Order: sequence, then structure tokens, then C-alpha cells
Amino acid sequence: MSYKMTKKDFKQINLRSIIAFQFGWNYERMQGSGYLYTILPQLRKIYGDDTPELKEAMKSHTQVFNTSNFVNTLITGVDLAIEEKEGIKSKETVQGLKVGLMGPFAAIGDSIFGSLLPTIFGALAANMAVNGNPVGCFLWLAVCLAIIWFRWQQLQFGYREGVTLVTTMQHKLSALTDAASLLGVFMVGALIATMVNVKIAFAPQIGDLTIDIQNSLDMILPRLFPALIVFGVYSLLGKKKMTSTKAIFIVLIVSVALSALGIISK
Repeated sequence: MSYKMTKKDFKQINLRSIIAFQFGWNYERMQGSGYLYTILPQLRKIYGDDTPELKEAMKSHTQVFNTSNFVNTLITGVDLAIEEKEGIKSKETVQGLKVGLMGPFAAIGDSIFGSLLPTIFGALAANMAVNGNPVGCFLWLAVCLAIIWFRWQQLQFGYREGVTLVTTMQHKLSALTDAASLLGVFMVGALIATMVNVKIAFAPQIGDLTIDIQNSLDMILPRLFPALIVFGVYSLLGKKKMTSTKAIFIVLIVSVALSALGIISK
């Protein structure tokens, strides 16, 4: 009789995934060893200890695997549902499924949980903290706990849905990614207007007339100067051999120099 996953199994897999999934990362097989470590106790229950089937399954699961660690257990759940039902004869199917899903799931997981949510809620929390509002700390903590909760729930969802997840959720995941990307664009625009506080302090005089450059720019478009700064940094990052660290130092040096010369101010 084939082995059936229990709540204890799901708990063990989730704990191993959250705590140690990335520990075995290497440049040859990336997350392969971490993936095997995550489900090894369950493989032993499915195939038995010291069996040829277990050795073959372990060898298969140490092959190259690399996806977002925020959604990796979705793939794990589908994998276990197939292996639990079909056994070692599903090896090629499982390997093909892992290879086919790890790329799309990496893009979805990293863009939403690795970039979008930290950008939006991290900026909101930081803005609250700067203004002395302690809610910002609890907001960021709540977001992190919500992400962990999502990671905990997705394993059983993937296991329950099995291979149908690949077809039924494909269009929904694509729509969700597009919607999240659009929301991110709006949020970045809002963050530029609220978080980049730079003004042009230089006001040349022609006779008795003082030209307020900042006021003139605000009449064209409010917060135009911060937008131009962000566009300049973005263009800088697109240059060859330019890194974010170099860009940060360039912005710091230029900002201090222009501030000392009285050209810009906060």
C-alpha cells in the first residue's frame, strides 16, 4: 500500500524549506541538494529505507533546481502528489515538471515577494518610522509573517491540486504578475514624490530680480526635480560595469558636493 502524506509530514517539509532550503546552494546544482533535504524523510517513507528506488529518487532530486524560495513548495507539493501515486516510474515526469516550473515560478515569486511587497510595505514602514510612528515596525513585521504563512499554506495546496495546478492556475498567475507589476509602477511613482526630498536652492539674481528655479519647476510639474534625479540614477544603473554600490557612492558624493555649494537643499 502506498504511503499517504500526513499533517506531520507537511509540517516537517515546511520547517525544512523555510529554515534550510538555501543552505546547500552551490554553483553546480544550485538548490538541488536543498530540495532533496526538504523531502528526504518523505521519500524514505514512500520508497523505504536502503532500497534501489530510494537511491534512484535521491539521485534524481539532486539534479539542477533553482526557483524562488517563496514559492518552491508549490512545486514540492505537486511532486509529492505524483510520486506518492506513481512511485519511481514517475521520475521522468517529476523531473520534467520541476524543470518546466522552476523558471516561471522564480519570476513570479521573486517579483512579488522579493521585490514588490518589500518595496511597497518596506517604504511605507520606513516612512512611518522616519516620522516617529511605531506602527511602521508592526506593519513590516505583519507583512513578513503573512509571507511566512503563505509559504506554509502553499505546500498542501500544491499537493492537493497536483498536476492540475499547472494548467488551471497558469492564466491566473500570469494575470496576477501583470497586476502586481502595474501596481509596483504606481507605487514607485508615489514613493518618488514622497521619499525623494531634494530641492534646488540656487536662486540667481538679475538686478533686483531673484529667479526661483525650484518654483518655476513646480509650476511646470510638481516634484519634477526628484523624478529627474530618479531617472538619472536609473539611467546610471543601466550602464556597463555600473553596480548599485557604485551608484550609491556617486549619489552621496554628488549630493554632498552640490549641497556644500548651495545648489541643492532638502
